[in-house]
Amino acid sequence: MGWKEKGWIACLSFLGFVVSVKSISRDELFPFGPSARDQLLEPGNDQTYRLDLSKPVLFYDGTFLSIFINTNGFVATKEPESELTYLGKMPPKFGMIAALQGDLHTSDGVGKVFFREDSSPDILRRAAEHINRAFPEDDEINPTHAVVVTWVDVTTHGLESRGDSGIKKRNTFQLVIASLETTSYAIVLYPRDGIKFSSMLVGDTNVIMHAGFSKGLVRGFFSSIKGPYYRTTTDDEQSVRALAEETNSGLRGVWVYEIGTSPFFSNVAPGEVPELPTEAPPQEDVDAYEESSAARRPLYPDRPVVAYPPYLQEQTEVHPVQFQPQNPEVVEVDDPIINVDAVPVMVFLPFPMFSVFSYNLGSCANNRNKCSKFGECRDYANGYCCHCISGFYGNGIQCVAEGKPQRVNGKVHGRVFVGRSPSPVEFANIDLHSYIVANEGRAYVAISDLPETVGPSLEPLVSISGVIGWAFALEHPGFKNGFSIIGGEFTRQAEVTFMPGNEKLNIRQEFKGIDEHDHLIVSTNLEGRVAEVPLGSTIKLDPYSEIYQYNNNLITSSSTRDYVVTLQDGSRETRRYQWRETISFNGCYHSETLRDMKPTQMLSVDHIFAIYDPAQRLIRFALTSKIGDINGGQPEQNPCLTGRHGCDTNAVCKVGEGATFTCQCAAGFSGDGRACYEVDRPVDHCEAGTHTCSPHAQCSYAGGSSYVCTCLQGFTGDGRSCQDIDECQQSRCHSDAVCYNTEGSFTCQCRPGYSGDGFQCLPGSLCSYMFVLEVLHWSSDSRVIVFCLMLFRKMGHFHSQPCSRLGRRGCLENEFLARSFFSYFSSGRPKTRCEVHRENVLGVSGPRGPQPPIGAYIPTCDNNGQYEPMQCHGSTGHCWCVDQNGQEISGTRTGPGSRPMCIDHNTGLPPVGPRPRPDVDALTPGTHLLFAQSGRIEHVPLGGYDMKKNDAKPVLHLPKVIIGVAYDCVEKMVYWTEITSPSISKANIEGGEPTSVISLESPEGIAIDHLGRTMFWTDSAKDHIEVASLDGSNRRVLINTDLVNPRAIIADPSNGNLYWADWNRKAPKIETSYMDGSNRRVLVRDNLGLPNGLTYDPHSSQLCWADAGTQKMECMDPGRGSRSTVLERIQYPFGMTAFGKNIYYTDWRRDAVIAVDRYASRESDEFQPQKRTRLYGIATAYAQCPAGRKL
Repeated sequence: MGWKEKGWIACLSFLGFVVSVKSISRDELFPFGPSARDQLLEPGNDQTYRLDLSKPVLFYDGTFLSIFINTNGFVATKEPESELTYLGKMPPKFGMIAALQGDLHTSDGVGKVFFREDSSPDILRRAAEHINRAFPEDDEINPTHAVVVTWVDVTTHGLESRGDSGIKKRNTFQLVIASLETTSYAIVLYPRDGIKFSSMLVGDTNVIMHAGFSKGLVRGFFSSIKGPYYRTTTDDEQSVRALAEETNSGLRGVWVYEIGTSPFFSNVAPGEVPELPTEAPPQEDVDAYEESSAARRPLYPDRPVVAYPPYLQEQTEVHPVQFQPQNPEVVEVDDPIINVDAVPVMVFLPFPMFSVFSYNLGSCANNRNKCSKFGECRDYANGYCCHCISGFYGNGIQCVAEGKPQRVNGKVHGRVFVGRSPSPVEFANIDLHSYIVANEGRAYVAISDLPETVGPSLEPLVSISGVIGWAFALEHPGFKNGFSIIGGEFTRQAEVTFMPGNEKLNIRQEFKGIDEHDHLIVSTNLEGRVAEVPLGSTIKLDPYSEIYQYNNNLITSSSTRDYVVTLQDGSRETRRYQWRETISFNGCYHSETLRDMKPTQMLSVDHIFAIYDPAQRLIRFALTSKIGDINGGQPEQNPCLTGRHGCDTNAVCKVGEGATFTCQCAAGFSGDGRACYEVDRPVDHCEAGTHTCSPHAQCSYAGGSSYVCTCLQGFTGDGRSCQDIDECQQSRCHSDAVCYNTEGSFTCQCRPGYSGDGFQCLPGSLCSYMFVLEVLHWSSDSRVIVFCLMLFRKMGHFHSQPCSRLGRRGCLENEFLARSFFSYFSSGRPKTRCEVHRENVLGVSGPRGPQPPIGAYIPTCDNNGQYEPMQCHGSTGHCWCVDQNGQEISGTRTGPGSRPMCIDHNTGLPPVGPRPRPDVDALTPGTHLLFAQSGRIEHVPLGGYDMKKNDAKPVLHLPKVIIGVAYDCVEKMVYWTEITSPSISKANIEGGEPTSVISLESPEGIAIDHLGRTMFWTDSAKDHIEVASLDGSNRRVLINTDLVNPRAIIADPSNGNLYWADWNRKAPKIETSYMDGSNRRVLVRDNLGLPNGLTYDPHSSQLCWADAGTQKMECMDPGRGSRSTVLERIQYPFGMTAFGKNIYYTDWRRDAVIAVDRYASRESDEFQPQKRTRLYGIATAYAQCPAGRKL
């Protein structure tokens, strides 16, 4: 094999390396040293400095306002004892955060230990990035203060270990403790080449360095015992060296841990992102290759180059390259066909990429709603994945119907220099629209309002739209287009280099998924310089091919494009540019889809059209795209692949044998495939019972006549066919227990001679532990319990008969305590009512061991063991809301395919005891926002339209769960609905006692007519809208038909109208009527998800709503029907109100009141109350009543 062939193989090998993530360098540590205003620990051995903090650090369940920095690679929570007490004798007797603990010193003047407390925005931002990357499933964390400690070039006090030379090796590492009010995190950074030694001699013993977290001594009943010790390294030196090579945060060499929480703490929690791509080869290997191929490097002498072979008709086998970090080598493929000099097709990755998956931890039980309504969730050994159902394609999170035309909409921003012009052409928010005939692979793209100074010069860049062609390309059998693999959320970055002028243009396109109109949304940004094409010229682009390389969540491609420019005088110029791109996305690596993905595919593009229309300032592209094998050989004669099939535009063409094919109408359409018609009368097959789901699957209505079949928990399959999962193969039971697989579940039973729940088994009988249970009765101190357990085991009391005083009946009566004991022994807390309930159901004995009754309801518990607010029956598919004791809340039960929105009842009530009366704080003059939390109603004064957050305070203290809030501006009275004892109550905000007005079943929203002196409310149990006078009299039902889940309700007294939202998941809608219930009509029914919040602004005549399903805030004029989007990608709105230019809504994700400037279409402010629980209803308390008269 010649150098040319070897060079191409070397370049192909390098492709897998250039996308990798190296360990962090010393320069990537947090700033340290004198320039960072660090303090310097006194040089020497075993030196300690007490650092007093302005804000505390939380460690385990303790809070510390001072910490102790030590030379030996750790931070302590109390002044450490002599190193002789802990070197080689871990864990220590004091609290220790060990970044890399050993016998270290800095007395030689080279090594140093720097430290400081830091609350600067840059440090907190960097800390937040590490934490949020390490815990991608948690809410975003923003620390408020940090401590930075850096050990630089520290060495050992003695020799590193036996046999080492006398040359001192030095380690460098860093610890950052980042905290907020209730949590502290440790971020430990080990730069590459930062760990030169991993052990040292202490006396005559070789001691391995330690990293981890020790609580130290904890006080027991009679004496102190050693507390928990979370060790991140082992007694193997390789585990220490691996600290710089591995990660739990998605960035090699960076380790993140949650080390303390308040008021409760369970254990140290490590970061959740250990996956990384392989490491790049040593730079000297790259340099050696570059020297050997310098003569063939035409354009980028300062960048790594990867050469692709040109498209050949001969067969070319491409092998995925496996990198061996210790012995990198080039894999030679014995194929002399490849000729790099034929066409210099090259790829390079100009943008840093990180191959870290950030979703799909957990199971379908809690994440099923993340899948598309046309998708299904499947559990795997290490997580879950979403998959599109039959008739749809995508990544499962986003699915579109096979054969159905697709639309892409978005905005284009640019700052582009043309030719040699010194001034850029800038444009922003111009429209991009695309229409794709999916069964032809034909994409049409138009970009509007492009200045003529730049429009013609963009004509050659058909690949701006080429990514759309790739996403929806015609698929050769066995190959997948982009959307089939990665769905509609990804980022595409590309660099175009024009020759011979070397002009460079960077293109960044962010595809943001499918909106409520089933349109794919994209944002495009152009930055750089393009070769000039004079106005009036025409462009001709020849067909081209691109090789796409697929690697985990990164896709790369490149090509060289030739195009002909015909000038106005008739002369022609042949030009060329090189195109390089990367596509990054979050894939689901648990499933077979990505694992089975072909490493290379070729996109073929032809029938290319590009023209700029100066009169309309519009550029149009058109192209046909097909995806297939890089070696060709597909049956191009098949009409499905040539576009000559004659199928309807809304049909998919199915490739058959040879030239045969069939046409099949897309989902939502009916016909013979040659002519397809949209189904006019959708059928809910789930409700009608005409679905084809398995008896062990849940049928969920998906709009139109579509439905989704999803296997129930404990089963696997496509929903049409579901097979039982044998959980016993997963070793779910204790090692001293027997597992019994049941249909849809499993049970565990301790072996003879052992007692427990099957998940935890201990030797002896149940009664033999009753004596210990008495300790649980009188001691609430977990340290006492742990000590007693140790003491009783040591004394052999586990096999005595302390239960004899209780008798058999006493043992049986204490079954709940017994089960709690086993849980306490294993997890440090007693089992909850929900956990015992669940185990009792799963543990019912059958003829072959424990078996739950077929079709039994099995409760679900949250991470703390409490009942989940929503419970579902695994067999029937019915769901309902429960209270804290697991009792069903009347009126909340829904049928299969629907889910009630249950209120979180895990919010603590105020302590019982005397309170000041009345429980009302008067409002100050002016306009205010009133909003509800569990246990209180708070207010935020408004200064103009701005929230005066420092003046916010509770108005009412109520030991209830409050949902809706309304305000009567005439009597200065606040009204609210609450579900603890379902009712409507009121209180005067200028001083007065809360008074109950009406008792109800399940009240939701409430509205006040200040002119007519009436109130309206929705009841989700009765599915009614009712009205009554403000004192509760004259109560009557206003609307009682065609309501499923009514929630928000708004009154417009001046015009005599009533508005309400029904968040029925099958058919959500917003309706209106006169205030007497007449003239009822639907205002909005299309493109709604969960319309929670509703408000009406009488000044602008705008009805606005916030939708937790579509994550949009929209407004409309009810009289004219015009509808507009105010804000997209809101998080989880509940209630909303309007005042002037602003809309204010409560957000369940952020536990905050959010202000939105509806004219600027942006969030303008955010207020988080001191009490961090969910916020519910919100209302405006006007300083004066709005103008109007009673109709």
